[in-house]
Amino acid sequence: MAYELNGETIECDEEGYLSNINEWTKELAVLLAKDEKIELTPEHWEVIDFLREYYEEYQIAPAIRVLVKAMKKKYGKEKGSNKYLYELFPYGPAKQACKVGGLPKPTGCI
Repeated sequence: MAYELNGETIECDEEGYLSNINEWTKELAVLLAKDEKIELTPEHWEVIDFLREYYEEYQIAPAIRVLVKAMKKKYGKEKGSNKYLYELFPYGPAKQACKVGGLPKPTGCI
């Protein structure tokens, strides 16, 4: 599986996660989100940027429980909730947001 962007081929695994996370760009994120049937808003970008910062610090993509807890700590109860995150990423906030953000599939996600 691969994505085409600006004449370049970006390789992905069978689930659509980037093979090389260093190929990720915000432009590619828009394409990945479209494939997931998501139109990115500032709220989506906030979660994606948070996940990318988390990954940079810990070298792991957090599962949903860890994501909710970390978001709550940084942004408060409203944004650090399952309900809020599922409204943004209905097919699994950790999985979908990581995919759009160019990160590996979170550990513990099936």
